[in-house]
Amino acid sequence: MRIVFAGTPEFAVPSLRAAAQRGEVVAVYTQPDRPAGRGRGLAASPVKLEAIARGIPVLQPETLRRRASQDALRALAPDLMIVVAYGLILPQAVLDIPRFGCWNVHASLLPRWRGAAPIQRAIQAGDAETGVCLMQMEAGLDTGPVLLEQRTPIADAETGGQLHDRLAELGAQVLGDGLGLLRAGIRPVPRPQPEEGASYAHKLDKAEARLDWNRPAQELARTVRAFNPWPVAEATVAGERLRIHGAVALPLAHDAAPGTLLVAGRDGIDIACGEGALRLRVVQREGGRAITAADWLNARRDLASAR
Repeated sequence: MRIVFAGTPEFAVPSLRAAAQRGEVVAVYTQPDRPAGRGRGLAASPVKLEAIARGIPVLQPETLRRRASQDALRALAPDLMIVVAYGLILPQAVLDIPRFGCWNVHASLLPRWRGAAPIQRAIQAGDAETGVCLMQMEAGLDTGPVLLEQRTPIADAETGGQLHDRLAELGAQVLGDGLGLLRAGIRPVPRPQPEEGASYAHKLDKAEARLDWNRPAQELARTVRAFNPWPVAEATVAGERLRIHGAVALPLAHDAAPGTLLVAGRDGIDIACGEGALRLRVVQREGGRAITAADWLNARRDLASAR
């Protein structure tokens, strides 16, 4: 087969490796280099770096809506295009170019959590399980029929970063299964998505990272997990703005105002919430690194009475 791969972030790299195992990837599409780091120099995407290491030609158009970009893709004569977190919309004219169409690896159990941030939204909502779908792409946003899927439970303490890494590998596995069938002359049977249960995973916004102590502690604990390692939850604690890297909810009955520091010790810092309390375990001061709650407390001698 002649495969064209389109992807950009680290999540897509395991899938690129799975697609390229037999030397069938004739080109890789990825987003243009973007400014990154303190120097704001242009940085290549993780997918581009992987493609270069494998000697695969890389194309980085700003859009695929222009005729020239579509002609360039058509000239590659692809049998299949695989799309994994590419970041650009594929118009119908592009979807129609490959002989077997375009496949997408999506990190949720469709139709739940269509959209940009399915991993974090699943944790934030308290879902017990998630998974990966291999989908036949169509013009709608993540609405195409599902070819294969793999389910996995979400662990109670699993963070967005940990689940991201697991699903990236699971996505590569599902893609490999689909490619194995196609190479054997078996086209995976498309299963239309039901409309019931459809939900949209909005892109993460740094403004969401601000914890509202009026909310239930369980909800805040899930947000802390979901937003680790980015954008990282933050809150004001004892008058100081902190980033919250680790926290757990406590089913604690209290009559304190939300945001009140209830008690602090080696095990963490307990903050009153609208329902229950949130125990902060790993925090980060402005300009500092992530530290345990106990280390932060040692630096706040004014809070000795809360110990």
